[in-house]
Amino acid sequence: MEQFLKDLFTNQSYDEKNFFLIAGPCVVESEELVMEVADKVSTICKDLGIPYVFKASYRKANRTSASSFTGLGDDTGLSLIDKVRKAYNLPATSDIHAHEEAGMASPYIDILQIPAFLCRQTDLLEAAAETGKIVNVKKGQFLSGPSMKFAVEKIRKAGNNNIMLTERGNTFGYTDLVVDYRNITWMKELNVPVIMDCTHSLQQPNQTTGVTGGNPQLIGTIAKAAIATGVDGLFIETHPNPAVAKSDGANMLQLDKLKGLLEQLVMLRKAI
Repeated sequence: MEQFLKDLFTNQSYDEKNFFLIAGPCVVESEELVMEVADKVSTICKDLGIPYVFKASYRKANRTSASSFTGLGDDTGLSLIDKVRKAYNLPATSDIHAHEEAGMASPYIDILQIPAFLCRQTDLLEAAAETGKIVNVKKGQFLSGPSMKFAVEKIRKAGNNNIMLTERGNTFGYTDLVVDYRNITWMKELNVPVIMDCTHSLQQPNQTTGVTGGNPQLIGTIAKAAIATGVDGLFIETHPNPAVAKSDGANMLQLDKLKGLLEQLVMLRKAI
């Protein structure tokens, strides 16, 4: 495991041969939600020896419909993420969408996540790099794995070597995505940890309803294939009741199904 990841998980007891997990609700909906998810996922990960990063977006800027929920407000969202960090002694991550957000969000989170649609935004990547925090760049749905070397180069040139890349599928037709697992191998050749986003890769975007669809029944399939391919970490959005989630409910994993899936994945990791 990369040294910066070992430092990130200093306060956690885990199996160094295991994958790490980034998981949580898509967006901060309430204090009760983020606390419930963090409590349950951290307990599961502790029992299974999985290093864990809590994830929730303090703001959702890339929604299909203008009427979709975007958050409780930046200050409230960030403060609740920070409350989770302190209550459960966990590292946390959230998306940033513009260069001015990097400095605003960095005191509250440990990993600055760059959304896939914005992975080529030079000023955003540079601003994230300059915070000194870990920068996790999601591969654009329109890019190949090897082309992500340019995002990595921008961050390194700005003086930051704490970089991760996330695979989240490629656009296929108009309303679907497909995962090319060669991208995991190609991105690992850039000498950075690589993560598989097991939930957003199952989105069915651009629906005429204005609400993104999904195939959550295939989350296990995506995750198992990624572990077999040698991925370093997994990204899974989870919610106690995805049907009422305010964002991305159609492709999130129901919280009570997470433990069984992670148990299978740990066994698979050991087998390979």
